[in-house]
Amino acid sequence: MIEICFVCTGNTCRSIMAERIAKKLAKERKIKDVKFSSAGIYANGENISKGAIFALKKLGYDGRKRKSVKLSKIKPNTIYVTVTDAHKKFVNSKKCLSFEDLAGQVVDPFGQSEQVYLQTAKQIEKNVNMLLDKIENLRGEK
Repeated sequence: MIEICFVCTGNTCRSIMAERIAKKLAKERKIKDVKFSSAGIYANGENISKGAIFALKKLGYDGRKRKSVKLSKIKPNTIYVTVTDAHKKFVNSKKCLSFEDLAGQVVDPFGQSEQVYLQTAKQIEKNVNMLLDKIENLRGEK
């Protein structure tokens, strides 16, 4: 079982969108034995943002509400995928890569319009697809 945790600042926008997108895309691609979660470096139990819910639903992903989860401990067997290189430095794990490593920077939509959230979700979707491609290639499934 591979465990992948997406990490951003507050776990109310980008990392939770990445988790939800990854779960659905992995299921559609029949990628098994991968567990996805998300957390925020400074998360404190806030609700997923309305903009993130809008973008997820608009693109056909799970838009249910959820409280943010704080990244409290780096687990040695978890692979961390951070939204930015700055988050990657904070996580400071050998098993860590950033979206910037995969397909470029992902804009922080916090407090912006629904259109910005939608654009961000599409960027995340691109990054998640690249991550899933890498998993399939390493397993010889593609």
